[in-house]
Amino acid sequence: MTAENGTTFCEGMYSKLIDSDGPYDEMNSPNVREQHVVHVSPAKGNSRQPYKLATACLTGLCVILLLVLVVMSSRRNVSEVIPDASAQQQTLPVNITELMEQIKNLEKENKELETEKDILEKRVKALEATPSPPRPSPARETTVAPAASRSPPGLPKCPADWHRFQDSCYYISRTTLTWSSSQQFCQRRGGHLAIIHTAEEQTFIWNKLVRGHWNAYWFGITDEKAEGTWHWVDGTELDMNTAFWEEGEPNNHIDEDCGYIVKTQVLNRVPIKSWYDAPCEMHWRFVCELELPAVSTTAPHA
Repeated sequence: MTAENGTTFCEGMYSKLIDSDGPYDEMNSPNVREQHVVHVSPAKGNSRQPYKLATACLTGLCVILLLVLVVMSSRRNVSEVIPDASAQQQTLPVNITELMEQIKNLEKENKELETEKDILEKRVKALEATPSPPRPSPARETTVAPAASRSPPGLPKCPADWHRFQDSCYYISRTTLTWSSSQQFCQRRGGHLAIIHTAEEQTFIWNKLVRGHWNAYWFGITDEKAEGTWHWVDGTELDMNTAFWEEGEPNNHIDEDCGYIVKTQVLNRVPIKSWYDAPCEMHWRFVCELELPAVSTTAPHA
């Protein structure tokens, strides 16, 4: 198709777009048509090639930008993680060092406790094997009737380091044993754990005890056979009217079946409210009682 033919074709198409009956009749004049002639260049086969090239370039740029964004984002995440990891690496050796130091201290304390335990066990065995040396009696804290501590005529004397009250002698231990081991200790010396029936007897024993933060002493009472029913070591049942429990005791808090007396640094504590119950396997000091034989008052025959 030549340029002339192309021009004729475009003119025909242009003339069909205009209504001959409308207000555009003037444009059908030869002069106007000559002014609006559109010259169309013939299409060439390689006219689309530049657009394809531009599209490919833009696509490549988009891919490159996307890769750059991905790389920058990953580097940012890595930079945020690395400080945390370095901080953890710094604190980890410190924590390990502290733990190792604590372990060493605990091992040292454990060895010291084992050494003390061995020494105490040796002392207990030595004291059980030999009689205790005499020691001065502590000063009394309350007034006790002189007749209570005087030996009636004809009664045998108490063994060394035992204290007389009426017709019994009492031993205050300086070592700690379980309740049953304490009873066995007293029995080997001809007595038993103390049986207390009166406020006077309770006060006498309590005054002989040593004050401390929580000085506890086993005595001869237990409810192992029947919970809540307390018996003395001689088999007789406790009379609750002559019991000297602290308020709220006995409470059997953790399977507590044996009785003990407490004497602390609190000065307003009283002897007649000093009994507690505790598990029988605990190690406390203890009070032994040795009953003296009765004296015959019958006059001898001439």
